[in-house]
Amino acid sequence: MSTPAILVTLAVIVLAALLALLMIPVLVWLERRVCGLIQDRLGPNRTNVFGFRLGGVVQSFADVLKLVFKEEYYPGHISRGRWLFIIAPMITFASALLAFMVIPFADDVVVYGEKLRIQALPIDYGILWYLAIGSVGIMGMILGGWLSHNKYSLLGALRGASQLVSYELALGLGVVSMILTYGTIDFNAMVHWQSDMVLGFLPAWGALVQPLAAVIVIVALFVETNRAPFSVAEGESEIVAGYFTEYSAMKFAMYFMGEYIAMNTASAVIITMFFGGYQLPWISTETLREHFGAIAWVLIVVLPVAVALFIRWMKRNNTVRPTVATDGGRNFETKILSRVLIAMTVVIELILLILSFLPADSVGTSFAVTLLQIAVFVAKLMVFNIFFIVVRWTLPRFRYDQVQTLGWRYLLPLSLLNIFVTAIIVVGVAS
Repeated sequence: MSTPAILVTLAVIVLAALLALLMIPVLVWLERRVCGLIQDRLGPNRTNVFGFRLGGVVQSFADVLKLVFKEEYYPGHISRGRWLFIIAPMITFASALLAFMVIPFADDVVVYGEKLRIQALPIDYGILWYLAIGSVGIMGMILGGWLSHNKYSLLGALRGASQLVSYELALGLGVVSMILTYGTIDFNAMVHWQSDMVLGFLPAWGALVQPLAAVIVIVALFVETNRAPFSVAEGESEIVAGYFTEYSAMKFAMYFMGEYIAMNTASAVIITMFFGGYQLPWISTETLREHFGAIAWVLIVVLPVAVALFIRWMKRNNTVRPTVATDGGRNFETKILSRVLIAMTVVIELILLILSFLPADSVGTSFAVTLLQIAVFVAKLMVFNIFFIVVRWTLPRFRYDQVQTLGWRYLLPLSLLNIFVTAIIVVGVAS
């Protein structure tokens, strides 16, 4: 393995860790801001560092520091199995993090004749890894509820386990339908398949080719991540806080962060299987490389306009009400952020200008296409994370019996029917 290949591999691992871990405070911020928007309020916008609020993101980092330095508390009635009590949240956190590692962020890149995957774990059975590792997270939930010796925690753990049994079947069968359609268990190959077109003009995204499977898998992933309206395992109005009632400080933070990493991973799986992954619609990787010069010129024109509109929006919204005393700090923050954005735009414009003159088969063009695909992937990822958040704050939590009814009486029969129809069509087309 050459030195450039090692550097690329390390960069991909670091990128995966950043997308998984640094996304947590961003998602917490989005959760609060979107919730505030839906409930017609502002959300967090006061916490700052040297006058920089960053729209409220600093509040999320303040919460991280609070949990890190908070006193660890162990209930007195937990004497036996305390080490398992401590490890339980780590299991949930680690399983969600490892499940994210098989997601491809961009197409394979060739470095001096070596073909490298833009995956932290470059394996060709990614969907099986996700199903296997993602399911381990429930063990942390069960152990946490059982070892807490608290009846409410135990009820929450049992609810979580029953959800897993109910919806893991529908999720697995929905994935089988997509495996039959794509003819592969490799995430990257699934994205390649979706770069074609159907009916001559629509992108061959899984959601358009298999809409029923898309609905089944998306609903099942909502349950897998324990997000509302399926958050019965931590129903505050019924069982206090569910399986993590007795947890505090960083032990609670592990469960908390595990939920957001699981949501982020579920969003990545959805866009990879059903919405083209890192691909732009109608544009394959080969097309990007062949016409990257033209795409670079489009970005050169569009990027300054987008940044100018964002700065204008920031100046208009990063203010206080007239009835409140003038907040000079916000004007200072807006001015500094505007200058930083303008400087970054100038640098990116110069880089794009240079790249637009490079040949299609150059290493620079390959890396530029990879960066563009990573940007597309992150944009899609944020859209679906926001979708998860909007659903949570729009729909009320289902009753426990309603959750089970939906899983066993509706999703499971529909997933079986979808496999049957998919198999007939695939066999009929193949023959």
